[in-house]
Amino acid sequence: MEDNQILNHIKNLTENEEKLWSKENISEEEVKQLQKMKLELDQYWDLLRQRRALRDAGKNPDKAETRDIDTIENYEQ
Repeated sequence: MEDNQILNHIKNLTENEEKLWSKENISEEEVKQLQKMKLELDQYWDLLRQRRALRDAGKNPDKAETRDIDTIENYEQ
């Protein structure tokens, strides 16, 4: 996946997230969707950071891989 594809996916997720947050009443299902979107956003931002770091180090950015949520959430703390 190329950087522009990752950024477009992040943009789409963010737009969907904003639509849900702008609603007056959010259902339990929508809360679950928001939680899922947050985790997916974290994964895609992490993937983009990995690609940029690899590129900056003179390595192939295509070697970056989507990491599992537990790894990302523990890494960011």
